[in-house]
Amino acid sequence: MILEDFYYGKLRPNELTKPSNPELQKIDQKIIDSLQMLKERLSAKDFDQVEKLFDLQSDSNSLHSALSFIQGYKIGALMMIDVFSGEKDSISEGM
Repeated sequence: MILEDFYYGKLRPNELTKPSNPELQKIDQKIIDSLQMLKERLSAKDFDQVEKLFDLQSDSNSLHSALSFIQGYKIGALMMIDVFSGEKDSISEGM
């Protein structure tokens, strides 16, 4: 049950997402290729700094994604409240 999974922290939308967008796959491959090139050209110490930078960027992206998810959920909940508030704004009334 989805509510039970949510309660126990088993619901993790970011882990369920499996991007199949070809454009995203191309970008990911370019990132992998660029990192490989940097690894070959930079000293181990310099490449370690690049990896730390990528980790920070990943952390930042995760936080932004979480905030966007929360905001989207709140907007969706507000829409549901609006829908079920008892207002009689029927589509057929305007026709």
